[in-house]
Amino acid sequence: MGEAKKVFTLAEVSEHNNSKDCWLVIGGKVYDVTKFLEDHPGGDEVLLSATGKDATDDFEDVAHSSSARAMMDEYLLGDIDSSTIPTKRAYTPPKQPYYNQDKTSEFIIKLLQFLVPLAILGLAFGIRFYTKST
Repeated sequence: MGEAKKVFTLAEVSEHNNSKDCWLVIGGKVYDVTKFLEDHPGGDEVLLSATGKDATDDFEDVAHSSSARAMMDEYLLGDIDSSTIPTKRAYTPPKQPYYNQDKTSEFIIKLLQFLVPLAILGLAFGIRFYTKST
């Protein structure tokens, strides 16, 4: 066999998503990290949770050493067909908590709009009551 690199689709890579068979997409390349799972300093859950998507951001967020990067070569299978990876816009996980924050802040604002006047009213009554009793 020649050194022709294999090109995988994200769908193919996504099928390898468990502890017996784990592939990751990092930096446009496909890695079979199955043998590395138990040696991964960050634990195997981190790797398993990064299957089925472009894990480049996850990988870059954690400052991996140059020796960690060098080790990756031995797990390299080939390249990912980048047209099979959804564009960043379609990649929802990071945006999800952001929307929820909007919803929670909206909820908090509504709550405050209700509570603040109530608190002021309560305070006014309290002061009035307190000044009357002294």
